[in-house]
Amino acid sequence: MDDFPIVSMVIALIALIGASAYFSSSETAMMALNRYRLRHLAERDHRGAKRAQKLLDRPDRLIGLILLGNNFVNILAAQIFALLTLELVGEGGLIASTLVLTAVVLIFAEVMPKTLAALHPERVAFPSSWLLGVLMVVLYPLVWLLNQITNRLLALFGVSSVGRAEDPLSREELRTVVKEAGAMIPQKHRQMLFGILDLENVTVEDIMVPRAEIYGINLEDEWADIADQLETCHHTRVPCYSGSIDNVEGVLHMRRVTRLLRADEFGIDDLRGILHDPYYVPLTTDLYVQLLNFQKARQRIAFVVDEYGDIVGLVTLEDLLEEVIGEFTTDPQIYVRDVYPQDDGSFLVDGSANIREINRAYGFGLPSDGPKTINGLIIETLEDIPITGTTFRVGDITVEIVQTLEKSVKTARLTTSGERAPAAGDWLDESPSG
Repeated sequence: MDDFPIVSMVIALIALIGASAYFSSSETAMMALNRYRLRHLAERDHRGAKRAQKLLDRPDRLIGLILLGNNFVNILAAQIFALLTLELVGEGGLIASTLVLTAVVLIFAEVMPKTLAALHPERVAFPSSWLLGVLMVVLYPLVWLLNQITNRLLALFGVSSVGRAEDPLSREELRTVVKEAGAMIPQKHRQMLFGILDLENVTVEDIMVPRAEIYGINLEDEWADIADQLETCHHTRVPCYSGSIDNVEGVLHMRRVTRLLRADEFGIDDLRGILHDPYYVPLTTDLYVQLLNFQKARQRIAFVVDEYGDIVGLVTLEDLLEEVIGEFTTDPQIYVRDVYPQDDGSFLVDGSANIREINRAYGFGLPSDGPKTINGLIIETLEDIPITGTTFRVGDITVEIVQTLEKSVKTARLTTSGERAPAAGDWLDESPSG
């Protein structure tokens, strides 16, 4: 064998190893593509993305094509390398040449190209998709035959070869995607997306204004008192009732009453005439459903009722939207109701403060799947109405009772330091702390 065939075989061998590297990198890159980003780019008429998406619509054919080409060039490279070995070294060098070729193929045709493709799938897959598309047309009969044989064998094991749609993301998986987006999505926007994803996990009970805190107008009061209340009211919509909140007559829109107050003939009967019918919602309705219900009923305020039909609270569309976009303030921590930061780092909290609100504002991590208020949490934990000075722990939060009423806790001090008191259940220090 003269020098020309040897040089030709060396060139062919290098070309075959390069082709093997191409098929290996193409396989890894195509399978590593982000399907959602690929669909997004394809919808924006990115040519490489559209070619790749078309190939991935039938992954069995794509894999068959790549493996067909990869195995063919690898086997042909082994044959050529064996001929070179016989010509240059003899039969004694076949075993050593096998080890050398294995190392070369692993490094230059497998590990390196696949690593590069895994790190930069789009840079590899989009250009590769053009040649893969051409090869798919040229080698389609062989690919089709290979797929038919493979699919029949898979069918014997109960495996379907029919391509299925991309698995939809679950809520928790979508949360992870949003979380991992990093700087691509601003922090405020991520919080809003998390709020939307959590709507189904939160009920009306979690965000409602408790019954005892509902601001309303008692229509049985003297008209002078009602008129004064109307003139000083800061709410847009106000519940109106007779005697107690259980006897709601309707909801007053303050924009309708402002002009009428100037008229001397305006009285209680006129006020009743402009009330909107009350809208009631169950206590356990999740926020996503309630948002749709507000939209369907064209309402912005609803009375929350329990299983017995008794009014237990009030919820507004604004309360619900705050779960998504946060408090309607520039710094929500400053405006959290009934929470007063102290100079020593502790927080004086009213017993009626909503646990979810202060958790979101200050990151306390207090349990919110049970009682909704600090008072409820304390009483459930201690199984008693504690006296002033009682201290205990809830997780990493130290709770100190500052002021109590006959039936409830009026004020408590929350401290994030875990060194002030024993854990809940070990609340032995019931003496006033001064």
